[in-house]
Amino acid sequence: MNTTLSGLKVVELSTFIAVPACARFFADNGADVIKVEARGGDAVRWNGTSEGRSDSPYENTTFDLENANKRGIVLNLKSAEGREILFKLLDGADVFLTNWRPQALEKNGLTYDALHEKFPKMVYGTLTGYGDKGPDKDLPGYDFTAYWARGGVMDSLRQKDEWPINLIPGMGDHQAGLFLAAGVMAALFNAQRTGVGERVSVNLLHSSIWVQSIMLQAAQYTDMGQKYPISRRTADNPFNCAYKTRDGRFMQISMPPFDMFYPKFMPLIGRADLVGNPRYTMDNITKNKLHSEFIDILTEAFEQKTVAEWDEILTENDIPHSVAQSWEEVLADRQARAADVYYEMDYPTGNTRSLVRQPIFIGAELPEYKMAPLLGEHSEEILRQLGYGEEQLAALHDSGVYSTWDDLKAQHNG
Repeated sequence: MNTTLSGLKVVELSTFIAVPACARFFADNGADVIKVEARGGDAVRWNGTSEGRSDSPYENTTFDLENANKRGIVLNLKSAEGREILFKLLDGADVFLTNWRPQALEKNGLTYDALHEKFPKMVYGTLTGYGDKGPDKDLPGYDFTAYWARGGVMDSLRQKDEWPINLIPGMGDHQAGLFLAAGVMAALFNAQRTGVGERVSVNLLHSSIWVQSIMLQAAQYTDMGQKYPISRRTADNPFNCAYKTRDGRFMQISMPPFDMFYPKFMPLIGRADLVGNPRYTMDNITKNKLHSEFIDILTEAFEQKTVAEWDEILTENDIPHSVAQSWEEVLADRQARAADVYYEMDYPTGNTRSLVRQPIFIGAELPEYKMAPLLGEHSEEILRQLGYGEEQLAALHDSGVYSTWDDLKAQHNG
């Protein structure tokens, strides 16, 4: 078990992917992370069918991915008693994490200013679709919309004159979530030195713009380069393209310093005759718009061998490349397995599934991977730790202030 952050208390009031992924970083590294949910639960709990997987609460791979190693409590925050419990949780917490929009935080007295006054040392982390100010700050933001579409990823990655690519859930959320974790860690370091907690803010739109910033900044030079989306046949560097092999697979090569790799690479594809040909320097290709012509040469060459043959040739000659793998192949990838990317979870259903670890390892010990809490699983345990006695628990439970998994499992296939 990794105990790097042991003793740290984190309260998470969020749903979906980005902030839960951030909170899981702390849970993986030994912090006590308490996830607060409404009676209906985080909507990600019920996504199984739409993702083509089991919808059993006892085999919930997506929810485990974002919420492993946490404890969970169900509170009715519309009640005065529920809000009181939340504030008791925050009393002594080192970090508060939320993805509630600014208007909702204001309405519920959960803004940074309000909480900082009560808990001055607590670090406050927030992640939204569009940020904390500006005309669209209160718009709902998912990664498909704020990150992929509005941020520009979706339109720039498609082939020219073609439909956009199929989007993959969580890609933007996971990046933004770990951006938030980095900011919160910096703020925690400062809080330990000064006794003052700061507000850390991340949003999906800015995260999208940041990860594309090399090309986005270059787009200002409108008299140079190409306007995206582009066709692969006009790619600026033909050595950074994917090519189809004889067996219908795709091989991605990546040789950014074109002229440096050229004399080594061309003999490997059977075109030693072109080595030394001044027509195919990067400068001449660019000046005379020979991209399509040169790509045709590479296309024809790659079609002569299978992907396995090319993999062997390129590996032996230290050429940066990779087969374009399917998800099934990635699950079996020998390097990913050797690098501890996966954890084998034995579920109560009797099934064993490969779950993906977060990509940050601290120290020699791998993080534990406990199943995410069932809805309300730790409600009474957490309340007892806050000092509530059995009579108080009974009264709060009877009035609907908190719920347990026993209350809720019948309606959720439990």
